[in-house]
Amino acid sequence: MKIRLLLTFTGTPYILIWMDRIATGLFNDGYVPIIDGVTVTVRNYAYWLRKKLGPTYVITPFVPNYKDTDPFPVIRFLSLPTVVRPPYRIGFPDVDIRLQSILKNRDFDIVHAHSPFAAGKLALRVAREKHVPSIATFHSKYRDDLSRAIAIKAIVDDQIKRIVEFYYNVDHVWVPQESVARTLREYGYKGPYDVVENGIDFEPLVDIAPYRTRGAEYLHLPEDYVVGLYVGQHILEKNLEFLVRSLPSIMDALPNFRMVFVGKGYAKETLVDLVRQLGISNKVIFHDVIFERELLKAIYARGDIFLFPSLYDNAPLVLREAAAMKTPAVLIHGSTAAEVIEDKKNGFLCSENTDDFARTIVHALSDGEMLAQVANTAQKTLCRTWEDVVKEVAERYRSILNRWAR
Repeated sequence: MKIRLLLTFTGTPYILIWMDRIATGLFNDGYVPIIDGVTVTVRNYAYWLRKKLGPTYVITPFVPNYKDTDPFPVIRFLSLPTVVRPPYRIGFPDVDIRLQSILKNRDFDIVHAHSPFAAGKLALRVAREKHVPSIATFHSKYRDDLSRAIAIKAIVDDQIKRIVEFYYNVDHVWVPQESVARTLREYGYKGPYDVVENGIDFEPLVDIAPYRTRGAEYLHLPEDYVVGLYVGQHILEKNLEFLVRSLPSIMDALPNFRMVFVGKGYAKETLVDLVRQLGISNKVIFHDVIFERELLKAIYARGDIFLFPSLYDNAPLVLREAAAMKTPAVLIHGSTAAEVIEDKKNGFLCSENTDDFARTIVHALSDGEMLAQVANTAQKTLCRTWEDVVKEVAERYRSILNRWAR
């Protein structure tokens, strides 16, 4: 990064940053091999920022028995496993002497936190020590996470206050869509924010037939079946018990319906047991996380409808990934995730009632022409590539740095 002092026509000097290369630090409390929407976001930020701006580093907790292979540096710090939320880990950057030495020799121009916890606090400290601007994106409904892990409401309320304080302390707050800001406001944050959308790394295709064929072969689900799909963490916060309890009604109406779950999480065995209790194990497939993106595209393509009743998610990437492969989603009306959905236009909305959820799915799957039209519109309206998103991010970084230098 280079700085020039310029004179306006009035003779007033101002500083303009001439940015040929910008060094960025991306801080998050989870990263590969732990896969969630924030991990995917950080990874794509790093990949494209490296191409468009310059050196980019991911700073995140250490994960045993995993070797980083990304085309950008990943700096790991000391961590311990969590008890209530495996496979996530608790980071301890303040006691990691090696980390302090590494960061001391890194000249960041800007830091961007994607979590308000250990990694986020580290980002804020680094920004202050190096006198560079800090950004923090609010991604998750942290109260839901904390409430599951901590039974005492007063402690949860105190933690939320600390999270809000973190966002007050950074220089810029970003949210991935407008409805997410309402959650942040509910937590008590009253400051300014900017909306910067998430993207996907799937190129929307006109012809998904080859992927659909591969997905059908892989899952052993030929076109004789209609397929409901869920991709994501298997945690109770995502309303997955509600989803499973809706399945028998769908299967009664559509005997050729099959459900596919892709992912893992602490609630997976609970969901498997519930499926067994409901007597539908022969019609439900539970698959582990799929890391190969081309195979995941094929799984999305084989799905006929994407079932996402979560009230927990803010701006889920999986919704957009499914849309890219022409698999429209069913969501709960009024949920944060449903902000981008117009009922029967680019997806389907229903109430948080298992009967209504099942009826909506059966109706959508029973009208092939409508389903195809909704799928095409979903692909057109919900899919923005990470390359395009990070182009906007890069311009915002430049603007922030220009204002920072004045």
